[in-house]
Amino acid sequence: MQRAVLKLCCGISYPHVRSMAGLQRAALAAFGQEISLHLQSRPAWSPRWTRHPEEENKTDRAEHRTSEDVFYLRRGEEALNEALEIVESKDGWKPEMAEKNGDVIYSKVLVGNRKVFRLEAELDASPEELHDILFVRVEEMHEWNPNIRRIRVLKHVGRNTMVTHEVSAETAGNLIGQRDFLSVRHSSKSESRVYLGGAATQFESLPPQPGFVRAEDGPTCIILQPLQDHPERTHFIWLLNMDVKGWLPQSLVNKALPRAQADFTKHLRLHLTAQNRR
Repeated sequence: MQRAVLKLCCGISYPHVRSMAGLQRAALAAFGQEISLHLQSRPAWSPRWTRHPEEENKTDRAEHRTSEDVFYLRRGEEALNEALEIVESKDGWKPEMAEKNGDVIYSKVLVGNRKVFRLEAELDASPEELHDILFVRVEEMHEWNPNIRRIRVLKHVGRNTMVTHEVSAETAGNLIGQRDFLSVRHSSKSESRVYLGGAATQFESLPPQPGFVRAEDGPTCIILQPLQDHPERTHFIWLLNMDVKGWLPQSLVNKALPRAQADFTKHLRLHLTAQNRR
């Protein structure tokens, strides 16, 4: 899971669960600024994700889970599975924008006329380091991403699933106002690859807040795969799928989302550089 466009632009709608990601929610602030002014070869995997036996035996023992825990765990797994199916599909992807640093963003229109975005980049960090930054230490994301005001973990379900509440930052030129996001985030590992998935969800003690439009994300995912000849570096694949809600022209949303992905990746790189200097 554990996440830059309106929430990452603020939008991903998930029919069964309303609740990534810090990454995507951060896009929300970037989207307000925007208003104012394929996949690299990789080993094939099954789109249907199954938890690693070690995760099942050591961290998510059924006898210790409540019905609510089981709900969030299943939703996180289902969101990751569905997001992987979207990323795995070969048809329909078109280049959306390319950065000078080599980052490329593709887009695809899903059934229902929803446009999703897939960013591919290479980062100077291992998959384990990025998992720690984007999932384990998700509550610290506001310290290096100015588009996020705060992220708070409301509930942990084992070591690999959590429910989070995220609030986008107020930034100059943000005409849409702040958004908040309630999400379930899930993390899994297969061989050398790490997967972070998520989707919008519900949390009884935290209904929609006054003064905020609650955007929705999901299913969404991030894939972290070490480069073949440089395992200390990562091929970063991020599926952004959001529903920003509110009265916003879809054309503006579709323009802002990929820009927000690029903006998030820029701040992530700056953070990695600062860490390496310590």
